[in-house]
Amino acid sequence: MRPTLSWTPGDDLPPGTTDPEPVVEALSTGGVLVLSGAGISTESGIPDYRGEGGSLSRHTPMTYQDFTGSAQARRRYWARSHLGWRTFGRARPNAGHRAVAAFGRHGLLAGVITQNVDGLHQAAGSDGVVELHGSLAQVVCLSCGTLSPRRELARRLEEANAGFEPVAAGINPDGDADLTDEQVGDFRVVPCTLCGGILKPDVVFFGEAVPPRRVEHCRDLVREATSVLVLGSSLTVMSGLRFVRQAAQAGKPVLIVNRDPTRGDRHALTRVALPLGPSLTAVADRLGIPVGSTPSPAPATGSDPGSG
Repeated sequence: MRPTLSWTPGDDLPPGTTDPEPVVEALSTGGVLVLSGAGISTESGIPDYRGEGGSLSRHTPMTYQDFTGSAQARRRYWARSHLGWRTFGRARPNAGHRAVAAFGRHGLLAGVITQNVDGLHQAAGSDGVVELHGSLAQVVCLSCGTLSPRRELARRLEEANAGFEPVAAGINPDGDADLTDEQVGDFRVVPCTLCGGILKPDVVFFGEAVPPRRVEHCRDLVREATSVLVLGSSLTVMSGLRFVRQAAQAGKPVLIVNRDPTRGDRHALTRVALPLGPSLTAVADRLGIPVGSTPSPAPATGSDPGSG
């Protein structure tokens, strides 16, 4: 069965607002759990899946079943991801990431869960970020389970594919580039150095389950929070939507900042239909919190393979 990639809003959803005051009020109380999606990284040059111009209009993400079941699919994935990795290395945290980090420094957050795999929250200065869908900065062997740095794999792929310099039609939020089969050509995939097994980015692909212990940790964060603030996610897939439902069932306010309607709107106190960077900067200003500049470069990774 193919994973859920799209969702059509119904006519019964409450309308969005342009007033961020409810978000200001929630943060001023403290104990806010942030749940972020691909939309928070679009202002860093990383596209999302489902927003205006989202990559799903032209690109079907790799599924776990395709990746594990086909050597050709793995060749295509790694060729595209290897090229995309170079582009993602230039991404830097934007005002939205910096605002979240500032809220955390001022003790207003119960935690940060991100559906993204781009490392931009951490690069902006957020601590203890739960990467729901993993991180492109690591690679895992599907045979022996060994974890290794993506930068090491990038070096090995460079050596195995000297002269591989195709021009991509675009970059996708899961970190791969749009390449034709002709451009992929006979790209060479390298195996695990320890056992010769298949290497996979340490991220949750579409069609793959989030590790249960990670899910339970996130559920604990929801239980401890006073409210949940969703930033830049359509909540189309259950991996993030379940935490919104959990909070609503517990009577905890859910607030969403997302320009387009989301699958979680009917569970939310409000949806602020504004861009993330400007709206979160305005919220920080009302709270008297300086957002500041990015403290360090972002790692070369990617964004949100499982949601957006």
